[in-house]
Amino acid sequence: MTSLLDALTGDPEITALFSPDAEIAALLRVEAALALAQGAIGTIEPADAERIRSVVKDFTPDERALRQGLARDGVVIPELVRQLRAATGEAGRSLHLGATSQDIIDTGLMLRLRALLVILESRTGAVLAEIARLDAEEGGRTLMAQTRMQAALAFTVADKLATWTRPLQGHRKRLHDLARSLPLQLGGPVGNGASFGASYERLRADMARHLDLRDAAPWHSDRTPILDVAQGLALLTGTLGKIGQDLALLSQTEVGAIKLSGGGGSSAMAHKQNPVGAEVLVALARFNAGLLGTLSQSMVHENERSGAAWTLEWLVLPQMAEATGRALTGAADLLRGARFTG
Repeated sequence: MTSLLDALTGDPEITALFSPDAEIAALLRVEAALALAQGAIGTIEPADAERIRSVVKDFTPDERALRQGLARDGVVIPELVRQLRAATGEAGRSLHLGATSQDIIDTGLMLRLRALLVILESRTGAVLAEIARLDAEEGGRTLMAQTRMQAALAFTVADKLATWTRPLQGHRKRLHDLARSLPLQLGGPVGNGASFGASYERLRADMARHLDLRDAAPWHSDRTPILDVAQGLALLTGTLGKIGQDLALLSQTEVGAIKLSGGGGSSAMAHKQNPVGAEVLVALARFNAGLLGTLSQSMVHENERSGAAWTLEWLVLPQMAEATGRALTGAADLLRGARFTG
């Protein structure tokens, strides 16, 4: 669902990663990878694996039936597997062999999160580039430092910019490392891999190679990989929010240390130029901080699988991702039009 607020806080590129089409494409890719890995180690017939790969490649599911299945089962995989088995004929007996819905859904999410992290890493680089440009052009200007909202001592614009650059560099490295360490999920019905037989560890390693994910022991009830990503998002938007807060304060009429370009008009006071872009960064930082607390509750998993905690992740994580993407583009735009006045 879209709203007018999307013009201020939305991010279509990030939203697309969590669309039905993107989710289904990722789930199909995981099912194909499982079959190919099982075919390679002899768990299923190689011909069946190839048939599954061929069907999945061009498969278009009945989305209406998928939605009905999700409402009925709480997950989309049972209905998706039913449709795939119907399309693959006799090879369908080898589809999804030994796996559980969580294996496919969590692994599919990892594929989409990798794409997300790559985008965010690139956008963080763009923000850093704008800060570097400001440093090169205006870093030598004198600026009054403020501690506890009071004038402190004079320092330079470069000193101020360094307080933004250092954490952003750390966040960019965190995004880079996270994108390259996202784990495969493959544990079977109760998370011990027994359903895959004696070749389980070999199968898991081969499937991880197919998908370019990290081979990992099952983490069905340990949501640390999800929270690692979410914390990275919240930390990044937190720093961007700090930058937004600084810019809003520096642009106050009585301070006048910086000029921000763009809109920000008032319906009642024509002389005003409100720091809208900076305010959005602050709002998105606070939004993600709150969502991180909500998402952290998904760590409380009952026994071997929690439908409630799982659903919570699906509700919260896309919102955090979109807020982070929008904060990064907003920060780059805001800094691009900023000029220190000394």
